[in-house]
Amino acid sequence: MRRNLILLGLVAAGALTAGIVGWRRLRRDPTLPPARRPMPWAEFRALYARPLAPPAGPLRVFHLGHSLVGHDMPAMLAQLAGPGHRYESQIGRGTTLRAHWEDHIPIEGYAEDNDHDRFRPAKEALASGDYDAVILTERVEIRTSIKEEGAASYLALWAALARQGNPATRVYLYETWHWLSDSEGWLERLDRDLPRHWIGEVMRGAAAYPGGAPVYLIPAGQVLARIARAAEAGEVPGIASREDFFARTAEGKLDKIHIGDLGAFLVALTHHAVLYGTEPPGLMSRMHRADGAPADLPEALDRAALWRMVREVASALPETGMRQS
Repeated sequence: MRRNLILLGLVAAGALTAGIVGWRRLRRDPTLPPARRPMPWAEFRALYARPLAPPAGPLRVFHLGHSLVGHDMPAMLAQLAGPGHRYESQIGRGTTLRAHWEDHIPIEGYAEDNDHDRFRPAKEALASGDYDAVILTERVEIRTSIKEEGAASYLALWAALARQGNPATRVYLYETWHWLSDSEGWLERLDRDLPRHWIGEVMRGAAAYPGGAPVYLIPAGQVLARIARAAEAGEVPGIASREDFFARTAEGKLDKIHIGDLGAFLVALTHHAVLYGTEPPGLMSRMHRADGAPADLPEALDRAALWRMVREVASALPETGMRQS
């Protein structure tokens, strides 16, 4: 079923540029696309010299990724944005952009994780032209995805397909995080990996391919790092440490990679900041998970203060497309 829907989506999309047509042949060949030298820094920075205009109204958004997208975060984003915001998604478990693109690569958990009314096959969705924004993310370990899974090439492929369906679509890369137990340090990795890998290799690498630029940044990892540092300095009511962002099992064991309700709320705030550029109309609303259950957020949270921190982080990075404050 998935294969048939993908093929129908590709037929509807038509031919892309000559470079993209060449890439499509790779769907019959498991080898990676040929590597290209990333776009020179000066040319890349010029892509973000002028901020994006805020959208005129609610957006329809497509999320493509893995369990660090999940179901609850997009649902909270919709609640923050208010009436009119619509979304669909395709996710897998630990799934790369390459695996989402290539039919011969199995996607773990595809049937189970997409068994909901917000699912839409990704290529069919992007080819439709229905979306104002397409949000992509790559699997971590990010260095492995860059080296072995062609992260930059496949980001460019997805960006080009999105724009083929709708030239006005804005394409975003959602920066995530690594395991809390990472031997190189969780905060240290977040500080280092954004300029070196997410921007320097994935985004700048994608920009070297036809249709691969501009891709804008959703800096969720940077927001979590900023709030974690403030919380651990005793400056954020309701949050004691970085561990508060992450899920726990029924027995109380910490999940060191997947976010819980608080983490999903902060990541959704970051998405809203970049996508809309304005304070969320639903900021003070009671949040719910995707299944309708109330989200477990600390009562002591100063949501307005958190919003200001999120906006401060996101607007400081030209790659988000936000007007710098």
